[in-house]
Amino acid sequence: MIKQFLLLGLFLLGIGSTKVYAENVTKYVNPFMGTATLWTPDELGYTAMDEKRAWGAETYPGATLPNALVQLTPVTKYRTGSGYQYEDHQIYGFAHTSKGHWNLLHLPVLPVTPEGKYRPDNYCSWFSHEHEEAHPGYYRVYLERYKVNAELTSTLRCGYHKYSFREGDERRVLIDITRSNNMPRRWDIKQVSNYAFEGFQDGEGRIYFYAETSEEIDCIDLEREFTNPIGIVRFKNPRNSKPLELKIGFSFVSIENAKKNLIAELAGKSFDDVRNEADKIWNDVLGHIQVEGGTESERSMLYSTLFRVFQFPHLRSDVTGEYRNDRGQIVKADYRYYTNPSFWDTYRNKLILLGMITPDVASDIIRSCIDRGELHGGYMPTFFHGDHASTFVSGSWLRGIRDFDLQRAYALMLKSATVPGRGGRPYLSEYLERGWISEKDTVNVPTGDEYKGSVTKTVEYAYDDYATALVARELKDKKNEKLLMQNSQNYKNLFDASTGFWRGKVWRDGKGVWIEDFRPNYPYYQYMYREADAWNSLFFAPHDPVGMIELYPSKQAVEQKLDSLFTVPCGGYEARNLTGYLGTYCHGNQPGHSIPYTYYFIDRQEKAQRILNRLMRDYYGMGSDKLAYAGMDDAGEMSAWYVLNAIGIYTYSPADPEYIVTVPLFDRVNFKLGGGGETFQIVREGKGERIKEITIGNKPLKGWFVRHDDLAKGKELRIVVE
Repeated sequence: MIKQFLLLGLFLLGIGSTKVYAENVTKYVNPFMGTATLWTPDELGYTAMDEKRAWGAETYPGATLPNALVQLTPVTKYRTGSGYQYEDHQIYGFAHTSKGHWNLLHLPVLPVTPEGKYRPDNYCSWFSHEHEEAHPGYYRVYLERYKVNAELTSTLRCGYHKYSFREGDERRVLIDITRSNNMPRRWDIKQVSNYAFEGFQDGEGRIYFYAETSEEIDCIDLEREFTNPIGIVRFKNPRNSKPLELKIGFSFVSIENAKKNLIAELAGKSFDDVRNEADKIWNDVLGHIQVEGGTESERSMLYSTLFRVFQFPHLRSDVTGEYRNDRGQIVKADYRYYTNPSFWDTYRNKLILLGMITPDVASDIIRSCIDRGELHGGYMPTFFHGDHASTFVSGSWLRGIRDFDLQRAYALMLKSATVPGRGGRPYLSEYLERGWISEKDTVNVPTGDEYKGSVTKTVEYAYDDYATALVARELKDKKNEKLLMQNSQNYKNLFDASTGFWRGKVWRDGKGVWIEDFRPNYPYYQYMYREADAWNSLFFAPHDPVGMIELYPSKQAVEQKLDSLFTVPCGGYEARNLTGYLGTYCHGNQPGHSIPYTYYFIDRQEKAQRILNRLMRDYYGMGSDKLAYAGMDDAGEMSAWYVLNAIGIYTYSPADPEYIVTVPLFDRVNFKLGGGGETFQIVREGKGERIKEITIGNKPLKGWFVRHDDLAKGKELRIVVE
C-alpha cells in the first residue's frame, strides 16, 4: 500500500514513476557549478577593455524539481542571466522562476527586520559563501544584515520558505511585487485571511500566487521611498521564536489554481517532508545513469551537469490540467504543458538526453510545441535562430517516443521548411530559390551588429530539411522526402574552396559574390555567422559527414584545417558570449560543438578524443573557485555535451537514432532508459585515447555509430582502447 501511494504521488506531481534502486547520486551534485564567471585573459580568450562581466554559464543554485514551474533561487543581481552570480556578496530576494536568459525572476521575497534597518530603496542583505549551501531541491543561506537563516525547498508548482530569525527580532517578510527581470507594469497583492495573501505579477506572462504563512498576519503595507513600492507583511506576534514558514503556490492561469496547486502539493507537509521528497525525485531521475570508476571530481561533474539537463523547459500547466495558451485562452489538456525549448542551443544534445531518461516529458514538450505551432500560422515554434524543432521531433520519434501526433507535427515542420511566411523561417524565399541566403552588402561590421546570420542559417536549414525528410519517410511522403533530401545538400552552397571555410555571399548585380571583408577569426553576433567566427562554423553537416569531407581536396587537407583550429591562437577579439578558447576553437558557445568529431571521418579518431578529454578536463570547473564553465550553459546544452561524452556516446546527428562512440571517463556506465526501458551498459576496456575495437551485444560494430535500438534492447556497448 505504501509503495502504491508513493507511485500515485509521483504521478500526480507529474514526474515519471520509473525508479532506479542504486547508489544515491544527489550527493555528487554541486548546484553552484556554473554560477561563477571567467575573468582572466587566458580563460576568456581576450583582454577585457571594461569591467563588465563576460557571460558565465548563467546557472542558479536554488531549489527546483525536474522541469518544474517553480525555481526558488536567490537573486544577487537583476538583468543578468539567472539572477545569481557567485562573485556577488548581496541578496535582493528569493525569486520563484529562473532560466539563465535575462528574464523571469518572478515575485522576489526576502525576510527582513526593523533591526536590520531596511528601506524600500535599500534592503538587500550581505552574505558569505561560508554560510551558504545547496543540494538538489534545497538551498540555505545566512542573511547577515537581518541575522536570518533562510532555507528554501520546492515542489513542481510551489515554493516553501523557512526563516529562522534571531531571538527577539521583529519578523517581517518583504515582497518585491514590482520587480523581476521583466520589469512588470501590473501587479497586485492583498491579504485574504489571517494566514494567507494572494496576488499576481506581470512579466513574461502573468503569474498568480497564493501564499500561506505559519504566523497570523497583522497587515500588508506598501512602502515607498523614491522608486517603486515594496510589500511588507507584518505579523501579530512578530517576535515569536519559532521559525517563520511561508508556502506559496503559483499558476499562470489563476489565483484559484495557484491555491489548488498549493493544496495538492504542500497540504499537511513539513519543510523536511518536501525537502526529502525533492531529493528522492532528483535521485530517481539522475540515478538512471550509474557509473563505476573515474575520479570523485569526474563523478561530481557528471551528476552536476546531468542535474542541469532537467531544469528547462518549464512546466506551465496546473494540477487541474489547465494552462493558458499563447492566445491567452484557458485550456484543459490530458498532458503537461511546457514552455518552448531553447531549440538553437539544446537540439544538439540536451533534448535527446532528456528524452532518453524522461520520455514522457519529451513527448509532452512536443505536444506543447504542436499546440503553439497550430495557433501561430501553422509553423513549428522556433527559438532565437534556426528551425530545430524538426530535429527534436525526428530524433524523439525514431528513438521510440511516440506519445504525440506525428502527422500534426509533420504538417508544421513541412510548412516551416517549404512555405515562406510570418512565423516561419526567416529569409526562406531566397533559400528555396537559390539554395543559400545572402548577407547584407556592407563592410567593417562590428562584432555586436545584428544582420542575417546567412551562413549559419543556410547550413542549419539544410540540416533541418534532412530531419524533416526523415519524418516524411516515416509517413511515406516520398515526394517531399525527395525534395527535402535535395535541400539538405544546400550546406555545400556557401563553401569556399579557395579558403576552406563556409563564407558569406552578397547578392550583387544579379549574382552571388563572396564577401571580401573576410577575417576567419573575427567573431560576429549575427553577420554571416550566429555568435561565431568562420573557424567555429566549420564542418557542420551532421547528416552528411562523408560529403562534407569530399568538399576538400584530401583528408590531409581536412586534418591540417582541424589541427590549425585547435592550435593556432584566436584573434583576441572581445565578445562577452564567446569565451573559453582552445586554439581558435571556442567551447564557450554552441556553434562549434560538433567539430572535434570530424577527426573520425579522416581516420584520426584518437585526435578527436584528445580534444574531448581536454575539454572535459579543463573547460568545466574553471576559474579561481572552480565553478565556471567555458561559456553559457544555454538551458543545459553545455552540460549535456559533458554528460554524453563522459559516458561515451554523443548525439552527433541528433535527428538520427544513433550516437557516435567516444571513450568514456568511467570503467562502466549503467544507463536505464526511462519509461520502463531496458538498462544498457557501456564498458571501457583499457586506457588511452585510440579506440581499438567496439562491440555491441558481443558483435563487432561497423563504423563509429551505435544505434539507439541496440542500446534499447539492453545490449552491452564495449569500447576497447589503447
